[in-house]
Amino acid sequence: MFNFVHGNRRFIQVVMVIIVLPFAFFGIESYFDPSGGSADVASVGGQKISQQEYARALDSQQQRLREALGGRVDPALLDSPDIRAAVLNSLIRERLLASEAAETGMTVTDAELHSAIAAIPAFQDNGKFSIKLYENFLRNQNLAAQTFEQSIKQGLLQERLIGAYAETALVPERVAERVARLNEQQREVSQVLVSPDQFLTEIKLEPDAAKNYYDSHQVEFQIPEQVRVEYLELSLDKLIEQIEVSDEELQAYYREHAAEYEQPEEREASHILISAGADADDKTRAAAKEKAQQLAAQAKKDPAKFAELAKKNSQDPGSAEKGGDLGGFRRGAMVKPFEDAVFSMKVGEIAGPVESPFGYHIIKLNAIKSSGKSSFDQVRKQIEADMKKQKAGATFAEAAENFSNMVYEQSDSLKPAAEAAKLTIQTSPSISRKGAEAPLLNNDKLLEALFSEDALAQKRNTEAIEVAPNTLVSARVIEHKPASLRPFEDVKTEIAKRLLFEEAGRRARQDAEAKLAQLQKGEDAKLAWSPAQTISRAKHEGFDEAALRQIFRADAAVLPAYTMVTNPDGAPVLVKISRVNDTEIGADKRKAVVQQLRQASGQETLSAYLASLREEADVKIMQENLERRER
Repeated sequence: MFNFVHGNRRFIQVVMVIIVLPFAFFGIESYFDPSGGSADVASVGGQKISQQEYARALDSQQQRLREALGGRVDPALLDSPDIRAAVLNSLIRERLLASEAAETGMTVTDAELHSAIAAIPAFQDNGKFSIKLYENFLRNQNLAAQTFEQSIKQGLLQERLIGAYAETALVPERVAERVARLNEQQREVSQVLVSPDQFLTEIKLEPDAAKNYYDSHQVEFQIPEQVRVEYLELSLDKLIEQIEVSDEELQAYYREHAAEYEQPEEREASHILISAGADADDKTRAAAKEKAQQLAAQAKKDPAKFAELAKKNSQDPGSAEKGGDLGGFRRGAMVKPFEDAVFSMKVGEIAGPVESPFGYHIIKLNAIKSSGKSSFDQVRKQIEADMKKQKAGATFAEAAENFSNMVYEQSDSLKPAAEAAKLTIQTSPSISRKGAEAPLLNNDKLLEALFSEDALAQKRNTEAIEVAPNTLVSARVIEHKPASLRPFEDVKTEIAKRLLFEEAGRRARQDAEAKLAQLQKGEDAKLAWSPAQTISRAKHEGFDEAALRQIFRADAAVLPAYTMVTNPDGAPVLVKISRVNDTEIGADKRKAVVQQLRQASGQETLSAYLASLREEADVKIMQENLERRER
């Protein structure tokens, strides 16, 4: 269980995002109903992909792109055919991977599943799995543990299938050696900047240069159409703020839900693992057992050195560096042989070797947290938050319907809706069709409504639009500025400066290219080179990735060698390579490179295989239903 966790940590973190985002953005009800009565947009070997599932996946991807780009992105870009096609292809790929994993008989054990969940950072407290955080997450998301765990298991199966292809990829030793040497190679370099600034004083622009540029590039000086709006936000969070819960209600809730506040016994343990998986042969298992017996004897002889022994000998990479410390856990979290041993021990006792499907464990019990019940005072704040959320949730649907009706029926003002729902009318800064600074207003559907005929010409409220889970917004335009062109007088200085720098940059590059040609002919270009520095692909201070690639691509068969790169400001930089250092490649480094190459090769193989599966699986795309969703 332990090696599995750490080998899949990156995947677990990714799958957490993939699984949680749909709940966060679309509500639990829609997640449990994959069809919702909607038409299908595709089928994969008979497995349906509904309009609703496609819509959720598309909206989720668009939201992630907005967050990645800081919220300021053209809505048209997020709704492009490329984005839509990528989302649909991703859903098809998921179906193919799931089907293939099932056909190959791949499974995930309960122990592996528990370990995967325990490794999710959101469920950890000070680096250790917290059952309380996990249970709070499930409660806050209105998720059944079985549903969440099934999603994790499905993702692990798919990741295991991908890993299997990587393991079967063949990488010639010579290829790995060459790649490793190139990765580790160091080059001693000096540089000299050919600054465009030195050419500025000698450049004279034509009198009409700025005006000509302005006339031929007017799109650059367009001020987009803009609006300022007033708006109302109705959200579950705002309803929660308005709700009060009496002490009597809190006490009653505590009594009625007493079982929820029972804390089962928890034990803290450390272990030393000597690996011997279920597929290990008898000889391997016997050797592992013998080594574990020797370590157990040492640990029992001097318990104070248990952590030291774990650091040196444990083959569980996740806990070894922490002296074998596994933190606290309850029954059901570990494989049964390990769990049975831990829950039969006394504090300070060392037991083992204990055999499990993962090998042999030497176990030390560090502490016992007895079962008990949290007092009312300990959980009062949590109960209050839960009750407010429940009460707000019970009334939100009705409040949302009333809000929607009022902003529509009394569309000439937001005041009636504000007064009825006890909301404050807010005012925005300028908004363009491309987006708003306020994340709440940066919603494609809302932006479309704000620039519609109804909002601009008729001055009507927009409909109540869901801009986030359980969050509705209605807005009305209070100021409209049509698109316009910035006057030439306002931008002529800016244009002149731009033209000067463009010409200076062009001359600097010409000069740099001429000097580079001299240097490559062996002539003295009379340059003031910087002090030499040694760079590698890992350490390259002063050079970005593009420059680094150019430097290591340069032919260094004859030294000194010369090349030209561009700095982050766009200025040319001449680089002299005076020495090349090739280092010896150790077995560990070569092994890591082989694994990376296998992974890349395996991904290519899997992609090709999935393409063939797609043809065989009779994938159908219902274009009419897809276009209906897109409209």
